[in-house]
Amino acid sequence: MTDIAEIFSSSGPLAASIAGFAERPEQVAMAELVAEALARRSHLVVEAGTGTGKTFAYLVPALLSNRRVIVSTGTRALQDQLFHRDLPAVGAALGRPVRVALLKGRANYLCLHRLGLAEQQAYARGLRRELARAVAQVREWAQITRAGDTAELAALAEQDPVWPWVTSTRENCVGTDCAEYARCHVAAARRNAQAADVVVVNHHLLMADLVLKEEGFADLLPGADAVIVDEAHQLADVATQFLGVSVSARQLSTLGRDLAAELVASPVLEEGVLALGQTLERLVADAVDVLDRRNERLAFTDWPADFVDHVLDTMALLQRIASALEQPARDSPGLAAVRRRAEELATRLELLLDVQRADATGETGVRWVQATGRAFTLHYAPVDVAGEFAALIASRPCAWICTSATLAVGEDFAHFTGRLGLSDARTARFDSPFDFAAQSLLYLPEGLDPPSSPRHTGQVIDAVLPLLEASRGRAFLLFTSHRALQEAARRLQTHWRDRPPWPLLVQGSAPREILINRFREAGNAVLLGTGSFWEGIDVKGEALVVVVVDKLPFAVPDDPVLKARLDAISRRGGNPFFEEQVPQAVIALKQGVGRLIRDRADFGVVVLCDSRVLTRPYGRIFLDSLPPMPVTRKLDQARSFLDARLTVDATAARGRAAVGLQGGGA
Repeated sequence: MTDIAEIFSSSGPLAASIAGFAERPEQVAMAELVAEALARRSHLVVEAGTGTGKTFAYLVPALLSNRRVIVSTGTRALQDQLFHRDLPAVGAALGRPVRVALLKGRANYLCLHRLGLAEQQAYARGLRRELARAVAQVREWAQITRAGDTAELAALAEQDPVWPWVTSTRENCVGTDCAEYARCHVAAARRNAQAADVVVVNHHLLMADLVLKEEGFADLLPGADAVIVDEAHQLADVATQFLGVSVSARQLSTLGRDLAAELVASPVLEEGVLALGQTLERLVADAVDVLDRRNERLAFTDWPADFVDHVLDTMALLQRIASALEQPARDSPGLAAVRRRAEELATRLELLLDVQRADATGETGVRWVQATGRAFTLHYAPVDVAGEFAALIASRPCAWICTSATLAVGEDFAHFTGRLGLSDARTARFDSPFDFAAQSLLYLPEGLDPPSSPRHTGQVIDAVLPLLEASRGRAFLLFTSHRALQEAARRLQTHWRDRPPWPLLVQGSAPREILINRFREAGNAVLLGTGSFWEGIDVKGEALVVVVVDKLPFAVPDDPVLKARLDAISRRGGNPFFEEQVPQAVIALKQGVGRLIRDRADFGVVVLCDSRVLTRPYGRIFLDSLPPMPVTRKLDQARSFLDARLTVDATAARGRAAVGLQGGGA
């Protein structure tokens, strides 16, 4: 059966085998476009509103196409959902068993070579007790694991400091010269991926495969007939990161430690080279001391002279290390890898410092250093990646399909396609099939100061408290800054005298996934978040009936890449506010608002606490880009909406419980 409409119909195989599946015209239309793009190997950009069923809309034609497909996602949660749930379900429904591989980044796989080095370091240099104990746990697990996926070792947290010691990076991998290559978990995962019909990756791995070629590790893209990018609104930022250059204090310090470990493991201990490694670690520490700031970003022109001197000295020292290792590296694959890393880091530092060359060649990029506590990272990023990205995908003649719930501003895709150079892509937009007019309400509180007012966050909390009473918790409060989030948390705690009537969950108090799970399990919690909490969270049912947005999410203009992009638009005579800042903020707002209605049975109120949507001309752009929700400025109407729906749902729940009891008694 290859007729798309029939497959998605109420009498088709999906409805017959997948519980709760319902026919949706938007899903059928999107699937037909995807099938056409796959057949023609063309480019397609699709915005599919929440509830469209975009995942099945691209998986069904992908499996029917008999082509080799890479599916890239922005989050690990969607990666796992595709691999463990959606692909098996669709394959079974279609009667087409499919070979599927889930491929993660290197940091997710145990490296046996680096585990051996860590054990040597624990013996030779006396690693602190907690780290040495964790290395022993990893060794015990290494004896039994087949895949080497670090997620298997649940006894160690994802952020445990042992993982960088026992996993590899592209820079420190020894490659095919490694004595453990035959048992390499990364190589095995790549081989499995090459043999699969569908490979599920993330955007970082996709860009790494596009940009970085690793000797001894098979490329994915040359053998692919199609690349499907879900959560595609994140792709341009990931591309900017990969098409730029960075060097961190951690990379440099790790090189010094790895040099010492490889020298200990080598037949002849080169004392002079060992001293160079120790000097490198001291130089990095000295550079950190010069900055000695927390969370400060400095443009290249503001780098302290002493810091620049330390960076220059570090570059020269890396070149000395590479030269000193020329002979020892001939007999040691590990030292050869360290030598390559030293050369590459020296080259990157030279590029980061060579502004005169950049000016002479007309290079359009921006340089900065981000200081964070006792560390720093030097960055270079291109202002515009459209040309480079377009060239990368043009060199691989396969279908490229980008989809997300948030790609367009109104009906216009120009911002998304322009950033990635997808000028030839066909575009389509499908509204959500949910009944937003009945399921939701947009509440714009009256009497709020402009967002720039120091009183604004307090007024947001005052405006929201009556709604929290009506909803009995069950709310996301989304903020555009950590400062506003912390102030809001303090005000709520003061108001409730540190005894909140519902669980109060604040970003930073626990890892993101733990907070989200606690929110779901509680059923009546209030969660305060910023940044990553605006997207990628799926809470269905009564656990979430209020989403509060404190301000329109304009990006902070002190971000160096954004600032350079705005300057470039101004120089060519464009309007940076309407060409860059407004579209980005619209997409971010759509993501935040999209947390509320995730199912046909969901309901709730979005509270937008930014008066600019009504007082500024551009406000209409934001309102027109949101789902078609009724709008009110009256608190009583918002409360009544929640009261009515919660009462109806509570009554229905009691009825269902009574029926269940009667059935049990019978």
